[in-house]
Order: sequence, then structure tokens, then C-alpha cells
Amino acid sequence: MRILSLAAAICVLCSGCAPLLERTYSTSEPHSSKFWESEAAGTLRAESYQDIVNDLLLLIGQHREAATLRLYDFEDDLSVADALERAAAEVQQETPMGSYAVEYITSTSQSQRAYYEVAVQISYRRTLEQIQSVVNATSPEALYSLLDSALNDGKSELAVRLGYWGEDGQSKVEDSMAQLREERGMTEEDLPWVVCCYPSAEDVGLIEFLLDGPARDEALEKAALAQQALEPDSDTPPEDTSPPENDANGESTEFPEPPELHEEEPPTGSPEPENPEPPIEPPPSEQADFTGQHFILHSPLSIVN
Repeated sequence: MRILSLAAAICVLCSGCAPLLERTYSTSEPHSSKFWESEAAGTLRAESYQDIVNDLLLLIGQHREAATLRLYDFEDDLSVADALERAAAEVQQETPMGSYAVEYITSTSQSQRAYYEVAVQISYRRTLEQIQSVVNATSPEALYSLLDSALNDGKSELAVRLGYWGEDGQSKVEDSMAQLREERGMTEEDLPWVVCCYPSAEDVGLIEFLLDGPARDEALEKAALAQQALEPDSDTPPEDTSPPENDANGESTEFPEPPELHEEEPPTGSPEPENPEPPIEPPPSEQADFTGQHFILHSPLSIVN
């Protein structure tokens, strides 16, 4: 009997162990379930504007050209369209990787029962290999060793994503390039490198070095065209300011200026025409305007050295 009582007591104690041992566990996965609705089908989810930006950056990092987004908690078609437009512009113009890799982003949305389904198309101006080759560095101090390794390996380009860019960032870049040229016994003419900053020269998050190849040559050509556009046209003949010549009789051969033509004013009190013709504007100039692009934005150049 005592044995049965002891067994019953043990059973009661064991029945209370389950709540004490219950725990919650979390696992780390390559892609957060917060963004992926169905990774196998290439479908992401977003519940806010920032989620849309993060989704687009996730797609760019994988060089995906097409994907589907499901947007939750958006009020109507107008709010969806506005969020998609602002997110695409922010990613392409204000983020280092977006401005470096993306040509354009388009999207179309369709209202569903509990969400909006968005089809996203991304066109790239960088390949998957170029995106995967981007090196991460904490500051511009690391650029010298990275450039040195790239030259030793015979690379034609180097892209570095920087965690910090100070006011002396550009001078450190120039010092690194000058030191490498000096060590290798070369001049700027021997090593005409092109340096591009993303998203802009004022807010550098990614810096690209074009060391050799067609991309560098094309950038140098664009820089030369931009420089010519900013300089005055040297082919225009100077204005002739010499005094007029005299003929055999000593009289001046300068022709008199034609009399000025004055438009006749309508008589006072006459009614103005009901539909006056608009003034004729001169045709726009066909010359390309590079103002604001040379040495300022990432397209085509930020720094040339």
C-alpha cells in the first residue's frame, strides 16, 4: 500500500514538470521570414513603406529581375502607388547599392482580398558577378591595400562599400592612388583611373575604381566631352575691332548702317485683336548639356584621376 501511495505521489509531481520545461526557441535562417512570404515562388511581403525598401534591396542583392510583393495594411490604390514610387526612387537614388547597380525599377499592383499583389521588374546596369564582387570596408583607410591587391590580380575594376566617409575621404582616395603610382613608377598618364562615387560625391557609400578596360575608356571619353561643353568655343572667330580702311580718294569705305525699322503703332483707341498670335520661340539647342554631371554625380563621373 505504501508503495502504491509513493508511486501516486511521483505521478503527481511529474505532471507538473511539463509547464516548467516549456521553452520557446528561435532559429536563424538565411532569409528573414518577415520579408519572404514564399521564397520558393519569389514572393515577398511588406507591411510598411520601409518593408518595401528592404524588399527591393533584398532583390537587388540577389540580382533578381522579377519578383512578387504582397502589401498588407495599405488603405487604397493611391497609397500603394505612392509608396511604390517613393520606395523605388529612394532605392535607386539614395542607396549606395541601388544607385550603383540599378538602371530602373517598374511595378504594377492588383488589389486582392486581404492584400495588394505587386509585380516588380528591375533592370540592372551591373551583372550578378559585379554585385557579388563588391568589397565591404569600414573606412577609406582600407582602399590602399584593396587597390594594391586589385592591381596585382590584374582586375579592371574595384567596387568598395564603405561604412564611413569623412570630410577627408576624397583626399585619402587621392593619396592612396598617388602612393600606388609612385611605388610602381607610373604617372597619371600611364594609369588613367576613373573613380565614381555612389549615391553622390557628397554622400559616398560605395566607391568604384575603373582601372582598365572599355568601361574606363568610355568614362574618360564622357569626361572629355563634358569638359569641352564647359569650356568656351575656341572655333568662333574674334570680333573685328580694327578701324575702317580708306579708299584711293581718302574716303572711308565703311558702309553706313541701315536705318532702324520702327513698327507702326496702332492708332489710339483702336481695338486689340481678339486672338493675338503667340511669340515665336527659338528652337532648343541640340548641344548636349553636361552641366551638373561632371565630377558631381555618379553618372557619368565623380572623380577622375
